[in-house]
Amino acid sequence: MIPIRHLFAITLCALASRVSFAEQPDDNSWEYQPSLLRPFWQGDTVEGESVLFIRDDATGEAKAVVLFPITELLSVCNSAGDKTYEEGRDYVWQRDSRELVLPAGSRIVSKTSQELRRPANSQKYQLTHRDGNGEIFFGGQLEYHEMQTCITYKHAPHAWNGPTPQTDAAALPNTTGRLRGGEALSIVLLGDSISTGCNASGWAEGAPFQPAYPDLLRRHLEANYAAQVTLTNLSVGGTSTPWGLSMVDKVVERQPDLVILAFGMNDSAGRSADEYKANTQAIIEKIRETLPDTEFILVASMLGNRDWIRLKHEAFPQYRDALASLCKEGIALADMTSIWTEFLKRKQDWDLTGNGVNHPNDFGHRVYAQVLSTLLVPGSE
Repeated sequence: MIPIRHLFAITLCALASRVSFAEQPDDNSWEYQPSLLRPFWQGDTVEGESVLFIRDDATGEAKAVVLFPITELLSVCNSAGDKTYEEGRDYVWQRDSRELVLPAGSRIVSKTSQELRRPANSQKYQLTHRDGNGEIFFGGQLEYHEMQTCITYKHAPHAWNGPTPQTDAAALPNTTGRLRGGEALSIVLLGDSISTGCNASGWAEGAPFQPAYPDLLRRHLEANYAAQVTLTNLSVGGTSTPWGLSMVDKVVERQPDLVILAFGMNDSAGRSADEYKANTQAIIEKIRETLPDTEFILVASMLGNRDWIRLKHEAFPQYRDALASLCKEGIALADMTSIWTEFLKRKQDWDLTGNGVNHPNDFGHRVYAQVLSTLLVPGSE
């Protein structure tokens, strides 16, 4: 059992997930583009990287940084994609720098770091900042999306020196065999509010209506194979590995070829890595009692906001290592933890978050899909 004092973290995610079982909105204004699912660590172009420009309290100058030094800036637009900004008028930059700066009169949204805080006990959810100075601003819908800006740019090839997901053709032989043979593939996803799609623009019914990572993955697989892919999303916000264990019968009913398990954010409120591993292993074993050939992808979660006092950041790498120890033929790891750890060495939480606390934004959902695709699509590593 998780101690009562930690249950708040779970409640937050549960209440933030408005419709846990709903399909992603089918909005024709968002179209699948292979370039958006090309892994960010490949090639020389990053598509739509999210930033939030922060104004210095003393100077009033607003800045943001991207992952790589820029060699060519292709576009700067709002997150909705319906407003493109102009170099010189709205932003300035220097070649081979990661920084963009907003001149006076820029139309790009910027905030002070203080504007991303709220007084203690002033929000529906208590999100005490680690420094004790008020709370992290919580955005349950499109609040952060509307503050963030999307940057598309070129950089030097092979610039990513962080952890890189690798394709292992032998890791999921049944799944990849079905895809390559054009056979129908059934996937069941079991996870928490991240996997329900929370704070993707499509989930929140805002432009550009991008689907969350589960539907991005499904579309990407169908675009790369002549196979029908069915993805059943049984995820529910606020859940953790014990709940996942209670859902085994529901998973088995769907007769999946592949099961994606994506827990950890809520477990991190107080569950040990040993218990997390034991619960995950039990889920796998119980499913395989009925479906011995079912394969698994184990998702090591993104990190939550490191400034939230109740979040135990040290749990995430422990969980990742626990999942890695379960991997063998038929069980593969999708390591978002290592990717997000590197992101936070280069950028701020407010650049990447969908809600300020523990959900990805559109860019983050695409990265989730990119990492998962590495395990299933040739050439994605």
